[in-house]
Amino acid sequence: MATMKMEIVTPHGVIFDGDVKSVTLPGTEGEFGVLPHHASLMTTLSGGVIEIVKADDSKELVAIDWGHVKVDGGKISVLADGAVALGGTSDEIAKHIEEAKKLIQGMSDSDVAIAAAMAKVETAAKSGL
Repeated sequence: MATMKMEIVTPHGVIFDGDVKSVTLPGTEGEFGVLPHHASLMTTLSGGVIEIVKADDSKELVAIDWGHVKVDGGKISVLADGAVALGGTSDEIAKHIEEAKKLIQGMSDSDVAIAAAMAKVETAAKSGL
């Protein structure tokens, strides 16, 4: 399967940079997926969880509070105000999940959006990512 470049950047630095097979993003109008050769677009993102399927078929989750995404020419660029990657060793994962929960709690006025994002984080925690 084809891949595309993806980066997630916050004011504090790069959270993710790599080749991906697919990405599911929390858009303001609902979740949407991006595959290689997707039409160009630029839109806002609401708080939630970005689900990434990397080139090696491993998965990674990144919680964000809000941001923007640009898809263009085989590249996905996410600019987020705050983000937490939910990966690493088991000790790091526990710390990152707590950070993600704090980020999610303050991300939105929508109880539904908060509940959906928290459910994804809890599922990731139980499955060990």
